[in-house]
Amino acid sequence: MKKILVFGAHPDDVEFGTGGLIIKEIELGAKVKIVVCSLGEAGTNGTPEGRKIESEKAAELMGAEIEFIDLGGDSHIENTSLNAFKLANIIREYKPNIVLTTSLTENQHPDHRALAEMTRSAIRYARYGGLEELKNSPIHTVESLYYYPSSGSLDTKPDLIIDIGEQYDKWTKAMSIHESQMKTKDYINLIENRARYFGATIGVSYAAILWVNDPVKVDSITLLGSSRNY
Repeated sequence: MKKILVFGAHPDDVEFGTGGLIIKEIELGAKVKIVVCSLGEAGTNGTPEGRKIESEKAAELMGAEIEFIDLGGDSHIENTSLNAFKLANIIREYKPNIVLTTSLTENQHPDHRALAEMTRSAIRYARYGGLEELKNSPIHTVESLYYYPSSGSLDTKPDLIIDIGEQYDKWTKAMSIHESQMKTKDYINLIENRARYFGATIGVSYAAILWVNDPVKVDSITLLGSSRNY
């Protein structure tokens, strides 16, 4: 069983950014844990308590475990060694094969890039044996790190496009649970347009996108999907 650890800066980041993919991987047998690094305290709509409940309900619908941690609060997340050590401890405890985190691309919220950079550092720290801050947990090496998009953003050309047509209805239900954030913007419409656009590029109805941190190791090019879609 593959284990996937997904970091989100705010209560809705994971569902909006890569919820369809999470649902698909769980259906394929993966075990998924979501770690939310704030309660959206700076949000215009919703309360921290209410947004936490929304995230818990969405995670339950998707079939994922969920944990909430404090990295300073919404709009105060900084890429520091201390914060990265907190993420590294979680990595060592959960021992994931794969880690997903927010995009490195600059977007509407600085917390997203800060978390992405911090996650990249934490994965490195998790495999170091001589760090005093992590001495109480055994080292762990993550196989792959991927970045997912922020809500509604096309960002840059993705490295991976994954068919999630069969998971789209369930994904929409998970996103809809974040009722407080729908008062701010029609996020589902934005995200649906992105998923449909990238789906069209590979000839399917809806698709999720990711960026790789490192080149992907493959045993044979004949085992890969098509890279020419025109």
